[in-house]
Amino acid sequence: MFKSIYEDIKRQFQSGNILTRIIIFNIAVFVVFLLISVFTGFNSSIYNNIQNWLSLSSNAWEILTRPWTIITHMFMHAGFGHIFWNMLLLYWFGRIVGDFIGDKKILPLYILGGLVGGIFYYLSYNYLGYGTAGVTGYALGASAAVMAFVAASAYLSPDYEFNLLIIGPVKLKFIAATLLILDLVFIGKGSNTGGHIAHIGGFCYGALYVYMLRNGTDLGEPLNDGYEKIKSFFDKNTAAKNKEKSPVFVRYKAPESSGKRKRRIKNDSVDLSYEEQLDKILEKIKGSGYDSLDAEEKEFLIQASKKD
Repeated sequence: MFKSIYEDIKRQFQSGNILTRIIIFNIAVFVVFLLISVFTGFNSSIYNNIQNWLSLSSNAWEILTRPWTIITHMFMHAGFGHIFWNMLLLYWFGRIVGDFIGDKKILPLYILGGLVGGIFYYLSYNYLGYGTAGVTGYALGASAAVMAFVAASAYLSPDYEFNLLIIGPVKLKFIAATLLILDLVFIGKGSNTGGHIAHIGGFCYGALYVYMLRNGTDLGEPLNDGYEKIKSFFDKNTAAKNKEKSPVFVRYKAPESSGKRKRRIKNDSVDLSYEEQLDKILEKIKGSGYDSLDAEEKEFLIQASKKD
């Protein structure tokens, strides 16, 4: 059962768009930390140390010595409710953004929205005076990145309507405004002040991103170019490995003198011509891999590869 679940998730990750991959990756990280909490205890020092090691610190020295936290913090979540609402909102608003400006804009908006949110968190914690003196704070979660999508989608299509339960159809601009006001209210109450300020940072970046894009400047282009180069590198390596595992074939030419050679494929009820049998075997390799062939089919391919 677990193997089947893993294969389904793997297939979805490979075939899905970048939004799907981001959501799956977030959930995978959450599950890993959930397992860590089971084995170490949710409030244990081991769990907290691992979590802090990947979260964004309010301490400049810790950021310098753990530069990966600039990115890793936006893929971590503190609880089920935290990740559930973040991924749900990301899915809703991410699809709108992808439909309007393309899926290639999803990753830069997510990463840079989360990054700007992190900057807002760091500056506010250290210079607005709400943090406890001598106590290091840590930020984690995709909320700032999600708010970037909320702002971007509202900027792109303010009159787009969501059908909300009980309430009914509501325009996107009112949803975005409500979420922004809620952050301001919570800041005023002193509830998770740094987190809500980070949300506003992500929101501001999302609006700025679309504004600049409409004026001919893609703020996420350098990041997107880097992602494409990395993806291309891994795609080439994967293709090379698959090529090494697969048998090498040369172009073949069916014997003209014998017309259509007929040979029965095992468990098949009809005779197939030489060309048809080869095509069928190649399709089988494409769908299930070379190892799925039986001995007769492998022998047929060996003979085919020897023909001029």
